[in-house]
Amino acid sequence: MTWQKFYLLKNKPQKSIERFMASKLQIEGDDSVLLRITHSNLKSFATDIRFSLQTSVEAVKEKLWKKCGTSVNSMQLELYDDCKNKLCDLSDESRPLGFYSPLDGFRIHIVDLDPSSVTSGGWLEDTSLVEKYSISEEEYNKRSGTFRKFKEKMASQNPSAYRNKMSDNYMGDLYANIMVGDRCEVEPGEKRGLVKYVGKAEALGPGFWIGVQYDEPLGKHDGMVKGTRYFQCPPLCGAMVRPDKVKVGNFPERDPFEEDEI
Repeated sequence: MTWQKFYLLKNKPQKSIERFMASKLQIEGDDSVLLRITHSNLKSFATDIRFSLQTSVEAVKEKLWKKCGTSVNSMQLELYDDCKNKLCDLSDESRPLGFYSPLDGFRIHIVDLDPSSVTSGGWLEDTSLVEKYSISEEEYNKRSGTFRKFKEKMASQNPSAYRNKMSDNYMGDLYANIMVGDRCEVEPGEKRGLVKYVGKAEALGPGFWIGVQYDEPLGKHDGMVKGTRYFQCPPLCGAMVRPDKVKVGNFPERDPFEEDEI
């Protein structure tokens, strides 16, 4: 170590020295960092993502675009430390993430600069703001070729096949091993997520249901189904499925860029 570096380290505050050494160890060792991600428009959006320190800022934006919907060109990234102090803007897209010396527990805040962005207006988080199509029962009954008409026709042809044969404890033997907070994988599609609800959902049918918050926006709602809230999650990340479709265990969140980073 040169005398200039020694002088600089000697005259730095203790916390700065600790961060400097931790940053050096992190780059030379694990070569990755676990960062908290937040968003300027999506108040309920918060996730932890591990990044390679060699990943460019541009690639980080590409990865975050798939998580939150803000386009790369409209995305400004701000880096905060674990004490909520803003350190800098990640303004140079050609730089590797490690250039800004982030540490585990630091936070990247996404600022969406596009006023017409899909994330603006709050409708992604509050579905009550979305105008919904509705039709009266009378008008729907007048229509031909609907599923209701098809179901009535099939029921009239084979009444016994359309009687409700499910008991109130349907799949009760399977749900007992599934707990709220378990990591899980859901079929079909091997979709991964977190168990958020276990119990009955009369609006969906008799028996037991599992509420899942998917890691990716592969669901149908935010935990509210047919006017009943079963759990809370980001928009389009929620699903209610039967217990036989759910496997619990060590199913960590997939990294869509994992193969690219090896």
